[in-house]
Amino acid sequence: MTQKLAIVIVHGIGNQDESFADDFIAALTQSFENKVNTPSQLVIEPMFWGSVFQKKEIELWQHVQKGGKLDFTLLRRFVIDFFGDAIAYQPAFSQNPNYDKVHEVYARTLRSLSERAGGKAPLIVIAHSLGAVISSNYFYDLQFIPDRISSSVLKTIKDTPLEKGETLTSFFSLGCPLALWSLRYASFDRPIAVPDPRLSGHFSDLKGEWINCYDKDDVVAFPLKTLNIAYEQAVSEDIEINSGSFLASWSPMSHLYYLKNKSLTHMIAEKLASIWKTVNR
Repeated sequence: MTQKLAIVIVHGIGNQDESFADDFIAALTQSFENKVNTPSQLVIEPMFWGSVFQKKEIELWQHVQKGGKLDFTLLRRFVIDFFGDAIAYQPAFSQNPNYDKVHEVYARTLRSLSERAGGKAPLIVIAHSLGAVISSNYFYDLQFIPDRISSSVLKTIKDTPLEKGETLTSFFSLGCPLALWSLRYASFDRPIAVPDPRLSGHFSDLKGEWINCYDKDDVVAFPLKTLNIAYEQAVSEDIEINSGSFLASWSPMSHLYYLKNKSLTHMIAEKLASIWKTVNR
């Protein structure tokens, strides 16, 4: 029996719904299967955290419009979607219920992956925008400060290597604003370890990597390797891509199109095929 790969896809800003990854999953699965000539080797779970904030952001938009007509409405909605999510989610020194609620969704998603793919399955994270920050925080807590993990999240995590982050193999951060979050710390802090140091105890041949993809026209996304020595060592590659349609790819709107980029999808599928072949030699 072959070892399947467990993949979590985490969305970013915007008015998302639970189908946000459907097209990407179909394209990624097809590309992967073409490369390995074997069906059904990817177990994929979308991590839909947007429901935690969407209702309040809709209410906020309704309230602020009562003050009179506002200019740049599309841009204002973008600001509410991005900064609203970011501000509400932001971890605090005291417990933040929103931070915990988002991480509860993450823990439930990893539990489902563990049940479907196996508790020791290699874990690959594909995360867009704020979803990459959420992923970084989630695994940072597991790796470095488990005391910060709330009791509600701990109750969700079962005693499997995958759910404890031990099988974290690769991290694809797409349109990632993590550089902005690093400003909270004196020396830009330290990144998560990818792969998790404990991976070798489960798959000694797996190397893993952190691939950070950004569009130079995307004002939210940044390279990461240049932040400090720790990031330079942790991030395998900063890859510049061209995200979006002909019009969007030349503007900050490129931020919204990473999961629709065909070349990026094929690149990730190629990386997944290499991981699967290594595990199933």
